[in-house]
Amino acid sequence: MFDDLILLAKGGLTAYHGSVKKVEEYFAGLGINVPDRVNPPDHFIDILEGIVKPSTSSGINYKELPLRWMLHNGYDVPPDMLNTAGMTASSAGDNSAHGTNATAGSDGQSFAGDLWQDMKFNAELKRDHIQNKFLKAKDLSNRETPGVYQQYRYFLGRVGKQRLREARMQAVDFLILLLAGICLGTLAKVSDETFGALGYTYTVISVSLLSGIAALRSFSLDKLHYWRESASGMSSLAYFLAKDTIDHFNTLIKPVVYLSMFYFFNNPRSSFLDNYIVLVCLVYCVTGIAYAFAIYLEPGPAQLWSVLLPVVLTLVANQNYESGIMKILENMCYTKWALEAFVVANAERTNTSESSDNLQSIKRKVNFLVIHYP
Repeated sequence: MFDDLILLAKGGLTAYHGSVKKVEEYFAGLGINVPDRVNPPDHFIDILEGIVKPSTSSGINYKELPLRWMLHNGYDVPPDMLNTAGMTASSAGDNSAHGTNATAGSDGQSFAGDLWQDMKFNAELKRDHIQNKFLKAKDLSNRETPGVYQQYRYFLGRVGKQRLREARMQAVDFLILLLAGICLGTLAKVSDETFGALGYTYTVISVSLLSGIAALRSFSLDKLHYWRESASGMSSLAYFLAKDTIDHFNTLIKPVVYLSMFYFFNNPRSSFLDNYIVLVCLVYCVTGIAYAFAIYLEPGPAQLWSVLLPVVLTLVANQNYESGIMKILENMCYTKWALEAFVVANAERTNTSESSDNLQSIKRKVNFLVIHYP
């Protein structure tokens, strides 16, 4: 039924790879004979597993069978395998069927030679990676790779199905946002003195943390699949755009979920739409930052940075730096932009019947609160 047979020892090492007709002859040459009324493949597998021990007359251990196969074919045998099997380089050369000394000079390998081989291997590996990323290899299979748009449509359907399988996880994220909205909306009340700056500061931190950590799942868990599929011609642009398109659902829904509790428990003066627009921009910004962490960092450091960054940037945004690099950094913090938008929208709705002079004083007060509060 079969022409060739492959026998693997423990660890995935090849113990035999060749014709079925010659397998018994090969093992008989090692002193391993098949008993009567026993299926040869089953007998060889039992020996490789250590269930059946070879006869003492053969003088061979089942752990040596991969090494014997390498010597039989004249392959170079690593010295550590020889030491593990309790063999020397001279005895290995004598056992080679092709009469080649497989390990000649291996014991005399110097440290400089090993170092040179490692450097050469690493240089070749880097060269292959660069060629794979930036150079277009010749396709010998005559296969036509789909275009970016066609791959985008395919990934859009695949990622959508994956998100449906994660419905329970999505529901947990929404539940946590609801609880955060209830707690922060109850604890941080709006006052005419602060225009709700305290509650909005907590809102920026909590929404940034919850949205950022949830967005890490888009790319952190699929790195192995991405590397495998990109090596076969997958478009990275189509892959990214498909995931980002599906995640737009969370970008639009999560602000509604949070505000459905926070807005009615906190009762700010600004409209629901004003708060929603600011939160949509905030969630989209945080999601993009989380994408970068998930792509370029390992899962552990990515989660750590997703937690630290919103807190640190919020603290920086609430400092009053006069000039210098910290002043530039303060003005570039997305947390400051979000807090300014929340407070200004709340201040403009404070009292629409006030005169323009009073409104200008309110805006000056808002700028002071953004810088000094909390």
